[in-house]
Amino acid sequence: MTRASPPRSIGPILAPGLSVIGLIIVALITLSLINGNVPFTGGSTGAGGGNGDGNGDGGDPGVVAETPAPSNVVIVPDDVVTIPGSILYAKAGNIWVQSGKSAHQVTTGGSDSMPSWSPDGTSIFFIRTTEDVGRWPSGGVLREYQMSVPSVMQVASDGSGNARKVVNGKVNIGGQTWHAWIREPVLSPDGHTLAMVSDRPNPSRSNVVLQFYDIDSGKSKVPNLPETPPLGHQDPSWRPDGKFLLYVRNGRNGTKGAPVIYRWDAAKAQAKVFTTPGYLEPAYSPDGRFVAATKTSSFGNDIVILDATTGRELKRVTDDGASWAPVWSPLGDSIAFLHLRGQIVDLKLAQLEGEAPDWSVKDIMDLTEVSGLDGESRPGWFVPADQLPTPTPAPTPAADSSPSASAAAP
Repeated sequence: MTRASPPRSIGPILAPGLSVIGLIIVALITLSLINGNVPFTGGSTGAGGGNGDGNGDGGDPGVVAETPAPSNVVIVPDDVVTIPGSILYAKAGNIWVQSGKSAHQVTTGGSDSMPSWSPDGTSIFFIRTTEDVGRWPSGGVLREYQMSVPSVMQVASDGSGNARKVVNGKVNIGGQTWHAWIREPVLSPDGHTLAMVSDRPNPSRSNVVLQFYDIDSGKSKVPNLPETPPLGHQDPSWRPDGKFLLYVRNGRNGTKGAPVIYRWDAAKAQAKVFTTPGYLEPAYSPDGRFVAATKTSSFGNDIVILDATTGRELKRVTDDGASWAPVWSPLGDSIAFLHLRGQIVDLKLAQLEGEAPDWSVKDIMDLTEVSGLDGESRPGWFVPADQLPTPTPAPTPAADSSPSASAAAP
């Protein structure tokens, strides 16, 4: 089972030329930003070296570090709660899909994390970390380094075939090699644009910030967005119609994290403040009218629902201080999220009853039990189109509806 350590408002991450002293200083700053009980767990960086499929992802292709059989994800019987479609998550460095009474392991290499569905549910995008050797100057001398290189991969959702590398995290700059940080890849609803947070293409000149990768052309775009160096951004999340994307600008208030959700307008290529400090991990409802998010405080983390136009908090879903990473059911009637009990992360479900926005939380149920899921990897939920209700148009945010930048910016 995975040992959990508490979620996060953390920021990136370190330029490769820093000295050992510099690394320690930045690490201490990063640690000071973790909000007390805010979860985030390890277990996603695995033993590197590819999945043994011979696709050039690194490592010995003849050796596969298998994790335990699917029975080690303990599914709550569906006579307790019936879940439509399939839920996606990570455990022990592998990607899993849970449907009905069973969960199947999609990848087996022990070095995978942060999965997300393609819009049609046929494939999964995720981060695979492999070991490599880089050459980068330090103190005027070109030195060799052991690197853990994250890359964006794509694999069929049923686990068939080889995983395909979409974005390579290894960078070559003037004959010198290093690696970029890449986290949280999510594909746009039209299937053309991958949003992620990264310091590509030159990690020595960038923090880990929101950027876009065109699947068709292979070209990246890094918009010029506000940030608090070196903390960068995290948690990109598309609205179901692809017109807007939410992401988190990491900040700090003294020694505590102060994450703020921003809203990116795809047509205008502009971002505006969406919430006041203290919110992260946004997820749009299927109709685009609401946003589930993690609210952080000195008491821990809880799931809340926000108005997608104003960013105003409408409903608190949990109050245990140990819940984070929400995802809406594609049917719009419930929210799944990660939950920490002791040191073990599991998946829970909050059922919403009544008419929006005046819901009541009918019940909170376990979807897994004592399964040690990866707390840094947000769950995903897919339901086939023929099983979904007819969508209603999402609202257009008013120009002055979000909190002021001066109130929200750290």
